[in-house]
Amino acid sequence: MHAKTDSDGTSVDTSWQPRSPRRLVYYVQSPSNHDMEKMSYGSSPTVSPPHLYYHCSPIHHSRESSTSRFSNSLKMPRSLSAWKHTRINDEDGGDHDGDDDEDGGGGARKVKLYFIGLLFFVLFTVFCLILWGASKAYKPEILVKSMVFENFYVQAGNDQTGVPTDMLSLNSTVKIHYRNPATFFAVHVTSTPLEIHYFQLKLASGQMKKFSQPRKSRRTVVTVVHGSQVPLYGGVPHLADAREHVNKAAVPLNLTFSLKSRAYILGRLVKSKFSMRVRCTVILTGKKLGKPHNLTEACVYH
Repeated sequence: MHAKTDSDGTSVDTSWQPRSPRRLVYYVQSPSNHDMEKMSYGSSPTVSPPHLYYHCSPIHHSRESSTSRFSNSLKMPRSLSAWKHTRINDEDGGDHDGDDDEDGGGGARKVKLYFIGLLFFVLFTVFCLILWGASKAYKPEILVKSMVFENFYVQAGNDQTGVPTDMLSLNSTVKIHYRNPATFFAVHVTSTPLEIHYFQLKLASGQMKKFSQPRKSRRTVVTVVHGSQVPLYGGVPHLADAREHVNKAAVPLNLTFSLKSRAYILGRLVKSKFSMRVRCTVILTGKKLGKPHNLTEACVYH
């Protein structure tokens, strides 16, 4: 039997000690970079405990996980305010991109609207021109049918300045036929005063009433033309004996006036105007007082 020495006891006690460092390997959490460098490069296999050498792979795994967590901590904001700031910046960037897209789309939309408006304007203008051109083919028809001298008197008198001269009073009516042949518009008719002249001397005048003529219709307009106490100043020698012998009087006269017709085809946007000047020659005779003078072939239309 051999006696146990102190060295044997020590070796036995050491061999029976539990390997607590293995438990410490899994207890280490997220070592710092400085410790990682000391463990990786500063330590040697001889200095380091055996359990660190044998359990290197768990430490390496812990190093990888800590490195990944460190990198994620750099990417993610470390506080709520920083996270909000990052979030707002991202939203602002997205809004600016959307605004740019909307601005680009809005510009294209405006161009399309301008193009559509221009196209509509051109088409509407062409349509109005077509209507205006078509209306010119429907010129109103005017015919001075007859004229009746109801009476006339020649008597001595004084003008406004007191000069003695012969004074003429005349009363007559003019009958005019008017026809609107248009199929798609009515016309509004006005005229200048109807005047009776003996050369340059005006003897009588009258105003036609304005009226509106529907499409494809006609009417007869009767206008009174009269003159009262018109001084002659000896300018009408044919009436020298009219005071005593009215039946023998025969005086050539001219009837003149202008007739204007306006057609509102498309409201006030498309208007068509027609104008006609009329001049008729008629002879005033005492024998035909109260009887119509046919002017169908005695008028000129311009």
